[in-house]
Amino acid sequence: MYYVNNDPQDTNNQPTIADNSPVPPMLPGGSYYNSNVPPTPPGPGRRTPRTWLAVLVTMLVALLFGVVVFAAGWEFGRSGTATTQNPAPLQQGQQTPVATIPPLSSNNIEAVREAVIANVSPAVVEINVQTAQGGAIGSGVIIDKRGYIVTNNHVVAGARQVQVVFSNGHTENATVVGTDAADDLAVVKVNPPANMVVISIGDSSQLKVGQDVLAIGNPLGITQTVTSGIISALNRTVNEGQGGATIPGAIQTDAPINPGNSGGALVNLQGQLIGIPTLTAIDPEFNTPASGVGFAIPSNRVSFIVKQIIQYGRVLHTGRAALGVEVTDVTPMVALQDNLSVNQGVLIVGVQSGGGAAKAGLQVGDVIVQIGNTQVTDTSTLADALLNYSVGQTVPVKVVRGTQQLTVNVTLGELQAQ
Repeated sequence: MYYVNNDPQDTNNQPTIADNSPVPPMLPGGSYYNSNVPPTPPGPGRRTPRTWLAVLVTMLVALLFGVVVFAAGWEFGRSGTATTQNPAPLQQGQQTPVATIPPLSSNNIEAVREAVIANVSPAVVEINVQTAQGGAIGSGVIIDKRGYIVTNNHVVAGARQVQVVFSNGHTENATVVGTDAADDLAVVKVNPPANMVVISIGDSSQLKVGQDVLAIGNPLGITQTVTSGIISALNRTVNEGQGGATIPGAIQTDAPINPGNSGGALVNLQGQLIGIPTLTAIDPEFNTPASGVGFAIPSNRVSFIVKQIIQYGRVLHTGRAALGVEVTDVTPMVALQDNLSVNQGVLIVGVQSGGGAAKAGLQVGDVIVQIGNTQVTDTSTLADALLNYSVGQTVPVKVVRGTQQLTVNVTLGELQAQ
């Protein structure tokens, strides 16, 4: 969910919209205008003039405010678990299942889905946010019996007031515990009501392409909506757009993710949280939401980040690999100005003291042209190369220094938290 308000002018490079029609417009990332009247879907088989107007407005908004998915910036590496201090584990508690989830077989998938939904839905909440620009709606997932709820950072960023609506209609005011803009994750807390259901968190490293999944949230403000699909791909790197987060290792799914789904639950057929739905890709040809191409933050990354937010109120360890350098693209103009012997690659303009690059002997003025077996032509390809490595791993880095080519082994450090 990106912020939406009554002023269509976007001052923070975030998509905005002003629309109070019964069927709200769709924005990639899960935004929905929080009007005082809940949306009423049109009747089957017919469209009223008001409905056609809403459809036209939706198409116009999608054209104006798309979010394009593309590769991560250079500074982001693959998520990891390197820390110097382990945060306290989540307290998931013991819940009595609403329905027993049977083992999946060739002829009972419908019964399994029904049981999963019955057990998981009570742990998915609606999040209503009031900001200086207006109201917005998103989703959240109860992950700890003490009342901690995970959602997307873009759901609560700039919030003046946060209200959580449980599946049974019970409402609680919430406080923002902490946020992580780089991963688009946030944690809010409520006073836990009696018999609160907490979701079980699965191991996203065990996911397989083709696996059945369910997405549960509040698309278009229609609460407790379930969509189904499969895992379409794993380990994607997606960017939420200018000024947005970069998500490494994202789960791609064709389970529909619509505005309002942001921060909700992507679950497997064992009833475990395996991802947080966050955004939908935009078709660059038509600049409209791409059907069946959505992305979720994997549960292992979610656990790694939210444990820190719960314990410290912020992220201390990013778990992202970094060379420990500041770089810029080598262009013909840069090559001419700096008298470089190559016209493509990544020029080192700063070296972090005590970092991996400094310890390996890399210097300002070196041009990185290869990492491992991957050619580096610009900062984007450097980012792609770093995604193959973890914090603490040693990687061969080929550089051009003057007219000489050198290969040095760099032990990757950790990207510092902002």
